[in-house]
Amino acid sequence: MKEDLKSRLSGMSYYVTQENGTEPPFNNEFDDFFEKGLYVDIVDGTPLFTSMDKYNSGCGWPAFTKPIQKEDLLYKDDFAFGMKRVEVRSNTADSHLGHVFEDGPKHLGGLRYCINSAALKFVPYENMEKEGYGDYLYLFENKN
Repeated sequence: MKEDLKSRLSGMSYYVTQENGTEPPFNNEFDDFFEKGLYVDIVDGTPLFTSMDKYNSGCGWPAFTKPIQKEDLLYKDDFAFGMKRVEVRSNTADSHLGHVFEDGPKHLGGLRYCINSAALKFVPYENMEKEGYGDYLYLFENKN
């Protein structure tokens, strides 16, 4: 399994998802990216976030106010680097995604899911049906 992932993922994606790494802030694929679509776990393709819930938090990594389904994520206390944080992992592939903080937009629930770009694959809205994510098109209905 690990060898398959090493051959399928970029070095950074493997480091982030399998070795609990963190990509450089402000120097990653989705920090300043705001196209309409779906963000899925790069390891197994589970839909995790939508562009509808992405915002510019200024933290240097993609930030979301909420996941598509909270049950698709695992939350673990993380005491690394002398801080208390809550790590976010994907439930099915157990990929390290990033962390969730309570400093997000208050009017949208107050959470900031700070997620590594390297843990995500972006599926553009216009390709969702073709790539097998047609069941998630409803998330974008009546929203601009």
